[in-house]
Amino acid sequence: MKILALEFSSAQRSVAVLAEGAGAGAAVLGEASETGTRATRAFGLIEEALRQARLEREQIECLAVGLGPGSYVGIRLAISLAQGWQLARPVQLLGASSAEGLAVQAQADGLRGRIGVVIDAQRGEFYLADYELTATARREVGPLRLVPGAEVLARQQAGVTLLGPEVAQWFPGSRMLFPRAAAIGQLAQGRRDFIAGEKLEPIYLREARFVKAPPPRVGIPRREGPP
Repeated sequence: MKILALEFSSAQRSVAVLAEGAGAGAAVLGEASETGTRATRAFGLIEEALRQARLEREQIECLAVGLGPGSYVGIRLAISLAQGWQLARPVQLLGASSAEGLAVQAQADGLRGRIGVVIDAQRGEFYLADYELTATARREVGPLRLVPGAEVLARQQAGVTLLGPEVAQWFPGSRMLFPRAAAIGQLAQGRRDFIAGEKLEPIYLREARFVKAPPPRVGIPRREGPP
């Protein structure tokens, strides 16, 4: 199966084309990325990855999308692209956690033992997920959750390796690692739990809160003429 993976959840956005095989991981045929630009060249990245892979759009059978957590705008863009693609062509869709994708990258980079994937959640909070990595296995030992900075710092002081996009900005000595589309494609390897485009949703753990506007003020009507 030919997989097109989209990962737009951080300031480093990427697209990858992979070929699912019989081995341990899908082969990366093409990859393109950009960093720091306000306007994402989404279609340009897709075309570049397809060009490297020597494939046409019609040959893509599955789209895998990094669902975050992370940049809400970037994630929504990736989801919209996948939804539009499925409307135009008969492709399968999959969603994957960008945090788990970071754990995949860390394992491929040779990290072993306990790691903490950390992603900024704004408002002084962070998304945190804990993994145990070996050469042959990746195990989630702490589910993705929202925590205060003090809890992340406690992990670091306990010897846990922290990693994530821009994480060193808050926790010096941690490892900077941006989510990559290739890792999202690896997570899609062998999966068959395909979903319809409208079912793709960003991973957003914070409960939405709405403040009801107060009722409009009704002024006292002015009297005409003498009192």
